[in-house]
Amino acid sequence: MIIVTGAAGFIGSCLISKLNQENFNAIIAVDRFGIEEKKRNLSGKKVKEYIERDVFMDWLDKNQEEVEFIFHMGAKTDTAEFDTELLEKMNTQYTKDIWTRCIQYQIPLVYASSAATYGLGEHGYEDTESKIPALKPLNPYGQSKQDFDLWAIAQEQKPFFWAGLKFFNVYGPNEYHKGRMASVIWHAFQQISKTDAMKLFRSHNPDFKDGEQMRDFVYVKDVVEVCYFLMHHRKNAGIYNLGSGQARTFLDLTRATFKAMDKEERISFIDTPKDIRDKYQYFTEATMDKLKDIGYKKDFYTLEEGVEDYVQKYLMQDLKVY
Repeated sequence: MIIVTGAAGFIGSCLISKLNQENFNAIIAVDRFGIEEKKRNLSGKKVKEYIERDVFMDWLDKNQEEVEFIFHMGAKTDTAEFDTELLEKMNTQYTKDIWTRCIQYQIPLVYASSAATYGLGEHGYEDTESKIPALKPLNPYGQSKQDFDLWAIAQEQKPFFWAGLKFFNVYGPNEYHKGRMASVIWHAFQQISKTDAMKLFRSHNPDFKDGEQMRDFVYVKDVVEVCYFLMHHRKNAGIYNLGSGQARTFLDLTRATFKAMDKEERISFIDTPKDIRDKYQYFTEATMDKLKDIGYKKDFYTLEEGVEDYVQKYLMQDLKVY
């Protein structure tokens, strides 16, 4: 059996699709399943058992002999959440509890970290573990992920295989329920659909022109391919970046969305809200050498390829999920 936490969420549900495609159907889905708007993410997927997040540890203690692998994708991912106790409980401590059991029961583990740990990027975006202690996240969510990464690399006892994945700006199908935390591509599609236009944040940094703020956007289909690779690789444990490896501008993203929708470009700019202006990232780009060096060879979707696939196969179909 393969466990996927956060199973009804964005990345977790896409990962289950990938596992099903590869004929892994004994999936244990862990999440809070009472959230109505996420239910269609699991529609049509092959799942052996659904386990509520709050009782998962007890379930694992009783069924550990049958578990082959754990993908811990579940987390409180709201970057505007300031309840540090809640984040410590749901993100940091919950992951520690899983980690401890993976050691005890000899279960390999892949867990979701985040590029939010890099903060403003003043120390770069290399996934060298010796550099992790210097990172300064900009919000409590990023700090909760940083706290676990630091704890993990400091442990003398570790699962026989483990990998923490620092997800950059992931976009793709099954994210519709995330609301304001959904990707810029999702928001661009919604805004263009309603107004035939798109408003982007104006730059308040003299080093960047309006719309030329840059992010590392990575398609969720690439994310789950890396997860699947690691499930079979099971060596070279550690913390890895997971982005496309190429920063692109918000103008690039918006223009690709207009093109995929077959609409004429109409782009304007508005001020970045003052409450986030001093914590706004103008550039992120994953250094991907570490993952490639352990043998990951697949090409990543370009931004244009990913946006076209996402918009035309999923967003324009509305109800179609991956």
